Amino acid sequence: MSLLRVFFAAACLLATAFAPAGAASGARLALIIGNGAYSNVTPLDNPVNDAELMAKSLAEVGFDVTLITEATQDELIQAISAFGRKLREAGEDATGLFYYAGHGVQSFGTNYLLPVDIALQDAADLSLVGVPAQAVLRQMFSARNRTNIVILDACRNNPFASVPDLSDNGLAEMKAPRGTFLAYSTAPGDIAVDGDGSNSPFTEALARHLPTPGQPIEALFKDVRVEVLKSTGGNQTPWDTSSLTVDFQFMPAAPVSPEFIEQQQLWHSVRLSQDPVQVLLFLRANPEGPYTEEARALLTELMSKEAQTTPPPVAKSPVPVDPDKQERELIEQAREAGTAEAYQAYLEAFPDGAFSELARLELQTIVEKLPRTDPISDPPIVAAPEPEAPSSDLPEAVAFNAPIGGNDPQIATRSIEELITGSPLFPPIEGLPEAVWKDKTCSSCHQWNQTNLCDQAKTYVADNARAVSKQHPYGSSFKQALRVWAHGGCN
Repeated sequence: MSLLRVFFAAACLLATAFAPAGAASGARLALIIGNGAYSNVTPLDNPVNDAELMAKSLAEVGFDVTLITEATQDELIQAISAFGRKLREAGEDATGLFYYAGHGVQSFGTNYLLPVDIALQDAADLSLVGVPAQAVLRQMFSARNRTNIVILDACRNNPFASVPDLSDNGLAEMKAPRGTFLAYSTAPGDIAVDGDGSNSPFTEALARHLPTPGQPIEALFKDVRVEVLKSTGGNQTPWDTSSLTVDFQFMPAAPVSPEFIEQQQLWHSVRLSQDPVQVLLFLRANPEGPYTEEARALLTELMSKEAQTTPPPVAKSPVPVDPDKQERELIEQAREAGTAEAYQAYLEAFPDGAFSELARLELQTIVEKLPRTDPISDPPIVAAPEPEAPSSDLPEAVAFNAPIGGNDPQIATRSIEELITGSPLFPPIEGLPEAVWKDKTCSSCHQWNQTNLCDQAKTYVADNARAVSKQHPYGSSFKQALRVWAHGGCN
């Protein structure tokens, strides 16, 4: 017998520290058996490889692993007994796991694990030379701990097919004691393959899925079953039965950050609104977040629905046209061009069209040179118009780092430099949820600094007050102040 004890204290601590609510905590103990070098029956190529792979994989997810290979009957019995004793000492919060790879047979509904020195001439002697799988269940159940897992990759073939009264294939299904998860490499009564490579298909798939963060054990073994069915051409169906009373994950999910929770709540609100403008704004604020792809898909769906449900405008031309098609073509042209002129052309043709809100939002983004991180293509840089006389409501000159002045008490005593690092007074876009803008920093929304803000302010100089009157985080008075500041050269 070769005996290897693998103890990864750091992994155990990690698994305990991040155990999800409701999951069993405490020690994680595993006994792994791999028997392949049988002296009196057909030897098997992969059980030792499988046992070593499982030992490594379980240690990586926080188990204190005892690995035994090529065990005789005495060694197998002693290992199971020691495992039960260790599990009892670990307390009720411990998790026990037993894994066996090797020959296994059933007789009269009882499953037996076969030691490497087994020799059998008569079926009646099986209970004297084999080790009943029920012995493992009894040892684990005696610990009265909350979670036990038994995994048997032991149905390779019947090595005693020539022995009278011992011709049953595979293993019999066992009843799972309370708090136990039982997994078989194949369905009761069926035979599992040893595998053409260095590992069995079942153990190879299981080891691959063990590190999946946050996946419940039931879902994990379902994924293993699907993979084994595919890899064996449908010839092997892993089987499991459970009487677990708590949730269990081999690899607990990483702790969720407050930022993620905030974004999750925001996305939930935006999704329920079914408002394409809200979705578009969410995409701008979260261009690479966990909900980006879902938001893109919802935006496409909502835009398609609006195109189908919005009544078409009355056609001015006597020539029969398809207004829906015409509107879709025009908004697509605007999206491809990404220019203010293209969106303005759409709005002139369809002021109340299905995409009018989106077009106005895009037009505002282009005119004000706001950052664009949504699915619509980036527009070209808009050249600043020629200066025009500033508004008379403010002083003749406004400096970047001096009080603005004027009649608006919200901004009069503060400088532009102070305001752009503060929090907005109003939503940048009408109807924007408070969670997006309230108590946020304006510079984080608009990437404001003196240079970028000057470029934006120049667009207000010769806009005939149209852009100046639009909604702004600090109101129209601040835009007028920017207009005066730009007219004076952004000093």
